[in-house]
Amino acid sequence: MISQLDRYRQIAEILSRNGLGFLVSALGLEGRLPFRKQQAPKPAGRPKTRPQYLRAALEELGPTYVKIGQLLSTRPDLLPPDYQRELAKLQDNADPVPWPQIVEELRQELGGDPLEVFGSFDTTVMASASIGQVYAATLKDGTEVVVKVRRPGVVPQVEQDLEILQNLANAAGKRWEAARDYDLPGLMDEFAATLRTELDYLQEGRNADRFRANFEDDPAIDIPAVYWEHSTSRVLTLGRIRGMKVTDVAALDAAGIDRPALAVAASRVEMKMVFDDGFFHADPHPGNLFVEPGGRVGLIDFGMVGEVDEKLRSQLSALFIGIMRKDPERMTNALVRINASGRRVNRVKLSMDLGPLIRLYSGKDLGSVPVGSIITTGLGILRTHHIQLPREMALLLRMLILTEGMGEVLDPQFRLGPTLGPYARRMALQQLNPVNYARRLGRAGTEVLELSTELPDQVRRLMNTLDVEGMEVHIRAEELFPLVIRLERVGNRMVAAIFASAFIRGVGELTLGDSSRWKSWQAPLMSAGLAATGALGGYIAWTSRRARLRGM
Repeated sequence: MISQLDRYRQIAEILSRNGLGFLVSALGLEGRLPFRKQQAPKPAGRPKTRPQYLRAALEELGPTYVKIGQLLSTRPDLLPPDYQRELAKLQDNADPVPWPQIVEELRQELGGDPLEVFGSFDTTVMASASIGQVYAATLKDGTEVVVKVRRPGVVPQVEQDLEILQNLANAAGKRWEAARDYDLPGLMDEFAATLRTELDYLQEGRNADRFRANFEDDPAIDIPAVYWEHSTSRVLTLGRIRGMKVTDVAALDAAGIDRPALAVAASRVEMKMVFDDGFFHADPHPGNLFVEPGGRVGLIDFGMVGEVDEKLRSQLSALFIGIMRKDPERMTNALVRINASGRRVNRVKLSMDLGPLIRLYSGKDLGSVPVGSIITTGLGILRTHHIQLPREMALLLRMLILTEGMGEVLDPQFRLGPTLGPYARRMALQQLNPVNYARRLGRAGTEVLELSTELPDQVRRLMNTLDVEGMEVHIRAEELFPLVIRLERVGNRMVAAIFASAFIRGVGELTLGDSSRWKSWQAPLMSAGLAATGALGGYIAWTSRRARLRGM
């Protein structure tokens, strides 16, 4: 492994040689170039586009940079489509490490020779990537498995490259406006964490186990089992999945597979992951999907995953409500709350720019509109306004685009909308449910009530600290006490008003969103509302009486 100083120089030369001199300046690498190369020569050969030059540079820089390029290709909120398409071509291929080195790695990790630990072990490499290599084997009982082995020495090289990249990101954040717009240091920290996770095969195994548990009763999908007795952080042993590539239309037809039905089934698998399980495969490209002879979908490679937590669910719901209502102001508010860059957004301009997006599906059944077109147009608007999505949401949107694209290969008439629509509406309705409003309000109300009870003590502490360095301020506690009592009453009334308005709004939103449910929910909602109102009223009366007694 070369020294860090030489690696900096190597990066500067490769960027310069590939026509990316502007990046050399933006990253503060001018001083790393030899004097004779300060003026970067024009690349020889047929002129390339800038995305092509970037891909060539990343390939020349090696495995860590290839991985970073692949991660960038998953962020449609950061890069326009031409860059995404080019970086998606980055192949994570590498010359295989010779078997003697690999067998030594296996001996150390598994405690014995792989030819003895396994029933059989094919020493011919099935696939070789920058981080690991894959081999076919069988267990003692004859079960077919694949064994992933991490390449020896890969971790020190990756760590050196990540340290350099994080330093360059910090430098670019001070010199390059685009880096400031998108919080490049923060993005680099995120990418580094993702790449370090990929180095740990135990995490990938846990992801596979979680998917397998989520789909254990679903006959439409096959998730390989993890054989933990033959797995470590450097070695991962999984059940082998055999099947046809999901994009091999000729093979699917020859096997009698119903391709339109397969497209719908595969898309439902992805929707279940997102909306039911809150845990989804974030890289469903054709290489990770297989179709078994009976039509079951086999899924592999669980290094890149996404999670939908309560915060993201709330953000998605607000955005879905704005989209369904064709309301640019609602959509603007949702996007501003989502924005992870911290950059101030021009709300008026953003709302105006969302008009053409809404016109894409205005007056049409959402099921007939390509979801990918809506997402791609929307992401272009986000890039214009430098709105940066949280990682999980960016992965989710990319997954939706990939899922619709895969479906269209299987069935040219396929549209994701009919599958996505019911899940999106259900998520939106769940957020509009008064029970969820009450839960969120309860958390906020608790903070307000804690503040109201702590306020008297805080005021007393303030009075004790105001006499500082000869500055004397005379405040009598008995003069402040009526104000404190009044503030408590105001706080209580604010909580009551917020709760009431939230309840009314929730009922209204629910009725407008799906009026057919109102009749079945009417009695429970009214009972819950009356009970909550009574409880809150009793609490306010009790606190008011306590305040009056204290004031006596």
